[in-house]
Amino acid sequence: MKSKFFLPVLLILLGMTCWFAYDMWSLNSEQLLWGYRPLGLFLSAWAFMVLAIIRWREWRTKKANNWYYTGLSTLSGFLLALGFPDPVAMPFVLLIAFVPLLLIEQEFSEKGQGWKVFRYAYNTLVLWNILSTYWVANSALAAGLIAITINALLMCIPFMLFHHTRKAMPRISYLAFIAYWITFEYGHLNWDLTWPWLTLGNGFAEFPSWIQWYEFTGVFGGTLWILGLNVLALKIVNQYLKTKNWQLGQLLLFIGLIVLPIGISMAWYHNYEESGPTVEAVLVQPNYEPHYEKFDIPEKLQVDRCLDLSQKAVTDQTRYLVFPETSFGYVETDNIYNYSSIQRLRSLFVDHPQLNIVTGLNAYHDLGPDEPHTKATRERQLGNGRTAYYEVYNLGAQIPPESEEVQIYKKSKLVPGPEIFPLSDVFFFLIPMVEKLGGTTAGLGIQEKRSVFSSTSGRVAPVICYESVFGQYFAGYVRQGAQLAFIMTNDGWWDNTAGHRQHLYFASLRAIETRRSIGRSANTGVSAFINQRGDILQPTKYNETTAIRGTLHLNDKITFYTRWGDMIARIALFLSIMLLLNNFVKRRLPKGSAKNNLPI
Repeated sequence: MKSKFFLPVLLILLGMTCWFAYDMWSLNSEQLLWGYRPLGLFLSAWAFMVLAIIRWREWRTKKANNWYYTGLSTLSGFLLALGFPDPVAMPFVLLIAFVPLLLIEQEFSEKGQGWKVFRYAYNTLVLWNILSTYWVANSALAAGLIAITINALLMCIPFMLFHHTRKAMPRISYLAFIAYWITFEYGHLNWDLTWPWLTLGNGFAEFPSWIQWYEFTGVFGGTLWILGLNVLALKIVNQYLKTKNWQLGQLLLFIGLIVLPIGISMAWYHNYEESGPTVEAVLVQPNYEPHYEKFDIPEKLQVDRCLDLSQKAVTDQTRYLVFPETSFGYVETDNIYNYSSIQRLRSLFVDHPQLNIVTGLNAYHDLGPDEPHTKATRERQLGNGRTAYYEVYNLGAQIPPESEEVQIYKKSKLVPGPEIFPLSDVFFFLIPMVEKLGGTTAGLGIQEKRSVFSSTSGRVAPVICYESVFGQYFAGYVRQGAQLAFIMTNDGWWDNTAGHRQHLYFASLRAIETRRSIGRSANTGVSAFINQRGDILQPTKYNETTAIRGTLHLNDKITFYTRWGDMIARIALFLSIMLLLNNFVKRRLPKGSAKNNLPI
């Protein structure tokens, strides 16, 4: 870009950023939602920052910027976003999306300018995060900003580790790239700051007929497939750049590695027959906007709507009536059966002795003097110097109409920020400030083992919202005996954007991995039934008040993935440890030693 265009472009981008920020502030003051505006805000702000840094660097070094590298890194970011579910379904581009960024890394490695790799990798990964997960900002602007910038920074770790491993072990550097990236994705599933949304294997969620083999590999099989084909594509491009000719054998191999898995999967898909007897379920979508409506409307009115929707849909054959996450409450866990809203539901269906009500609840539990305290324990003053201790839960409960035996499950995969203060042992110094501002770092209480709700109708997994993104965790319900699953969620926090649709598609992955039918009850949508092939059936519209009735299969069979979980990721973790140790040793051996003979 010529220098004379820099200032006008910067001013336009700054103006766009300010306009989006002001528009969002105005809408917020009127209690209106933002929709896609965070996407415009983040994109214009990031473009302004990138161009401003480039201009400053040109002024400081007196050298023109090389737009080739900026263009390649930007291309990789857009390709990764295009390959992700919604709004554009182009998952095939994921198979080449890393190639532009890998070309940058390759060139800087040859020039010995490794520190520059981070600059372009971060640009790629920020763009991917903005374009795919901008909608998080609809729940809270700060949360969206942190999710994008911090997650992109964390994603740079496996890429930079690959870059440094390349110097010590160039022959196996791309094996290291694959191992490090899968290890990163695996780690993102298993620590406090979980954010596995952009796991590469999720990219094909919108096309279940292509990935029936996830029954064996889970989503990490998809990640391995994507990364392996990116490395092969890079090899093909490099060969062309050297010889100016495409190598037919390499191209056929690349195409074959795409067509063969998909062809086998589609044949499997069309011949798959669902296992197990059927059971009828009703899924309720009450449709209360969560920012300004759901928690301000009296619960009695919300129950009235739920009763009306349920009464119209339930039949004598219905065995499960399912409501979304946090539908009712604030209720003490020992008093759920007698809670007024639950009593109203029970009384309405007293003539349905086989109907089980499965619902999400806001709940709490007062700790007795002998009950142990956890990180989630809170306290309140009772007066006269007395202190009461309690925990708060995002709860799932099953209530049979003719029994007082309420089965409960405490959501245990919590959303960083609103439900858990991540890495509290590391950021302990922030606790007083958060509490002074009126917040709490206690988070929600959890339970160590998953619960499966049992009745004469079957055994069901009560999966609450965010938990449906975690394949191995979801499979744990099945290992505990679940024959089908109900997902209770509230996706209205993100407005009518890509977020709630992506969350819906990810449920298809869980159905394929475990071969379990799923009923998904979402407060504002999309509610749906999902069969064992991953097909989404009877999807509701977003922002629709409705209830749907359908049948689900009760399956007792255990898939390979259910039994073994994320085995691919565990192998990658082992390889990563060995590669890093070998890299560490080789870098400390004197030059000319027999370091090249070390085993990997």
